[in-house]
Amino acid sequence: MAEAQSIDEHAAVREREGWVTGRLVLFCLASVGITVVAGLVQVSFGEYSMTFVEAWKAVFNPTVIFSLDAWSAFLFGTELPNMSTGSVVVWNLRLPRVFVGIIAGATLAVSGAIFQAVTRNELASPFILGVSSGAGFAVLATLVVFSGLSNLLPLVAALGGTVAFVVVYMIAWKGGTSPVRLVLAGVIVNMIFQSLQQGLFFFADDLGVVQTAIAWLTGSLTGTGWGEVRIAIVPAIIAIGIALAGSRQLNVLMLGETTARSLGMQVERVRFFLSAVAILAASVAIAVAGIVSFFGLVVPHIVRNTLGGDYRRLMVGCLFAGPALMVTADVGARLALSGTQIPVGIVTGLIGGPYFLYLMRKQQSMGEL
Repeated sequence: MAEAQSIDEHAAVREREGWVTGRLVLFCLASVGITVVAGLVQVSFGEYSMTFVEAWKAVFNPTVIFSLDAWSAFLFGTELPNMSTGSVVVWNLRLPRVFVGIIAGATLAVSGAIFQAVTRNELASPFILGVSSGAGFAVLATLVVFSGLSNLLPLVAALGGTVAFVVVYMIAWKGGTSPVRLVLAGVIVNMIFQSLQQGLFFFADDLGVVQTAIAWLTGSLTGTGWGEVRIAIVPAIIAIGIALAGSRQLNVLMLGETTARSLGMQVERVRFFLSAVAILAASVAIAVAGIVSFFGLVVPHIVRNTLGGDYRRLMVGCLFAGPALMVTADVGARLALSGTQIPVGIVTGLIGGPYFLYLMRKQQSMGEL
């Protein structure tokens, strides 16, 4: 019995060594480096004039980093302790935008990767499958009509995304689904919910709400603070944790439905559960950052082309690459036009659109993974 246990332990070690590669470690470290550099650049700009050195000293100020009162104020909304002006500006106004970008980038990337495995469709993403539009309509309705429910935005967005995804599957189902039908159904649902979003503006009486809604529809991190971090961090951790734990099941799904069933998997149950996780992950990002187009499509492809198709590596890679690309794109959105901050969704759309075209031109047979 001891010998059998030893064999199992050696097999487990070999399996871990098989997917935790040097390339994965280097990729994650490079992504962390990019995120840190982009974040430091981001906190160096704003209405309050600070030099790069002053901003970076404020970021690494030990009296803030190791202050329980400060973290209580940031994460739980208690009273902010006495801090220098620079520390208040950086920690209370500028860094939350970076943290929201990290959360949104990670959840959108993980969501896109899950959708591509669940549908076995390399064109799948929250945006393409209509989940973003459904969640966006639900959040926009909350902002414009039911403003008292603003603290429940992740739940509202998840409900809207779930409805949209169910509708997409119903439209695409014809004795089963196919990559082409899913994408076409997603386009249809996208158009419907975008029309509903535009119709909601007729019910908005406050010009400020309209301006906020427009910025939110294009995907923007401008003005985000610790309130958005508090809204998103718990459901983001839950969704990402379950997604990482489900990477083995995603690998099995990629083998095909017949093979997965022969291995004992209850395919429809696993597919439904993982789809719910992907919807939750996308909804978290949409609730705090708006509709950031093409992000969930592009990041998994970049990671897959770099690290391969094993979902244990792919999910970890997305967890690190998503924040790096989101924070970098937000820096570009902030600095692209002098004196004007454009929504980050415009930058990701300008990148994602041509990349989507590149994918279509690269392969003659496009769709199924």
